[in-house]
Amino acid sequence: MFKKIFLVLTLLAAALSPLSVNAEVFIKGVHTKLPLHQFKFDGKTVEVVEFLSFYCDGCYDFERAIPVIKGNFPKKIKWKTIPIYWGKGSPKPGEAYLLAEDAGRGEKMKEALFRANFVEKKNIGDVRVLQEIGQKIGLGADFSKRLRAGDKTKDVQKALDMAGMYGVEETPTLIIAGNIMTNLHPFGHNTDAFRENVIAILRSIVK
Repeated sequence: MFKKIFLVLTLLAAALSPLSVNAEVFIKGVHTKLPLHQFKFDGKTVEVVEFLSFYCDGCYDFERAIPVIKGNFPKKIKWKTIPIYWGKGSPKPGEAYLLAEDAGRGEKMKEALFRANFVEKKNIGDVRVLQEIGQKIGLGADFSKRLRAGDKTKDVQKALDMAGMYGVEETPTLIIAGNIMTNLHPFGHNTDAFRENVIAILRSIVK
């Protein structure tokens, strides 16, 4: 009798566990499932990892969509930004972002870097330009010192390695809930369509 009760309780616990529920989730929207990575959802919060480049015009355009996406799921999304760079781009903007993030100014640096590159037409690979941006958003001498010293060089390389691990080939690319990948490519780089696709994916998870 005891064994039967234990078995019932074990099966009930498995049925109610987030992992068991997650395994049955049907994901809507255009995406690629990454079989080598685990689906992760605790029943409350979904992690969205955004791989971006500060040289990427699609990433710049997508910025205005992010508050809309978050607004559809109040307190249910944990958004993480991973800066990478392609080809002849400089790693320095990514280093600047990570330093600013440490100081609680990541979002301000993100906005300032995009504005400097696409609106002000400045060379964001130039350390002097990045120092000026840092000053404008309230970062002091320590930011400039650490940027010049390359304190975040290894972290930027880790970001590139992570992108490679997920098979990221363009930016912006989102990894949602650990193993759902989507990007602008299927939508002809239409950021509005991409935004709606991301919302559809997230609604599949956060019901």
